[in-house]
Amino acid sequence: MSFDALLWLSFGGPEGPADVRPFLENVTRGRGVPPERLDEVEQHYQHFGGVSPINRLNREAIAAVEAELATQGVKLPVYFGNRNWHPMAEETVGTMLADGVHRALVFPTSAYGGYSACRQYDEDIERARAAAGPNAPELVKLRHFFDHPLFVESFADATRQTLATLPQGARLVFTAHSVPVSADKAAGPPAEGGGRYSKQVGEASRLVAAAAGVAEYDVVWQSRSGPPQIPWLDPDIVDHIEALHADGVTAVAVCPIGFVSDHLEVIWDLDNEAAEKADELGVAFARVSTPNSDPRFAQLVVELIREHTEGLEPRRLSPDFPAAGCTVNGAPCAPLCCEPAKRPAR
Repeated sequence: MSFDALLWLSFGGPEGPADVRPFLENVTRGRGVPPERLDEVEQHYQHFGGVSPINRLNREAIAAVEAELATQGVKLPVYFGNRNWHPMAEETVGTMLADGVHRALVFPTSAYGGYSACRQYDEDIERARAAAGPNAPELVKLRHFFDHPLFVESFADATRQTLATLPQGARLVFTAHSVPVSADKAAGPPAEGGGRYSKQVGEASRLVAAAAGVAEYDVVWQSRSGPPQIPWLDPDIVDHIEALHADGVTAVAVCPIGFVSDHLEVIWDLDNEAAEKADELGVAFARVSTPNSDPRFAQLVVELIREHTEGLEPRRLSPDFPAAGCTVNGAPCAPLCCEPAKRPAR
């Protein structure tokens, strides 16, 4: 199939103090997040001068992908759009239309299924196309890549390097962004029994641990932001560090398996809050690097592209494990797959 471009579609983040509050309001619109929680999260961003590293990291990753495309002889311009902050996806797709793009692939910066990690990117695409009008480019989203060998190898090498900095017997703990339990149950067709997001996170953790030569590990969650009355996936990383300490664990390596770059939820929730809790308890702590700057990440993206442009055989380490997305060799999402969590009736 012929494609004119790649749209790099991400979450977005503020790039100055004045951006923070409107960015957070975009993120939480319609979700019933109390203002005091926004006040708290706003201070996390202001701690770093009101700037999230995510846009910079995305631009660096895009530059690496552009270089890898050139190295592999794939001629495909790369555009950058976000869900929640500039450059917004609507603006970017409008630019693509003006540039004469008719058909483009879309790389969402999430390896997983679930509402926020997958279906919401489909909604972003439809919203951006609607804003561009009836002649909007066709946009084809690339598949989940949680079990791609390059994704696993990158995390496994980083995990081995981090464990080498800690005392023998350090506990390996994988972490990903928590979501409401109801949203996770809705993630995946009924035949799967739900839980596509948490299952994929668990499988990616298993693959990385095995590749790193680690037999025992934990999978926990972080960054919950919803109303306290709604159950979210747990345990929380900070609570888990306390529990490990109570069990006599003296060193912890935390692998942010749910993230592809060191954006604010990694550097605040892990490098600050989790690290401070470990220090308070006298637990040695180290955090595994995310793949963003690893050359294999750019190679992974180009490989996903070539599945569509050249019919390259998709590589997966768990071919029978539930996955979806607009892959040339797999199933698209079911109509009711990964619906957003329903807010409780008042």
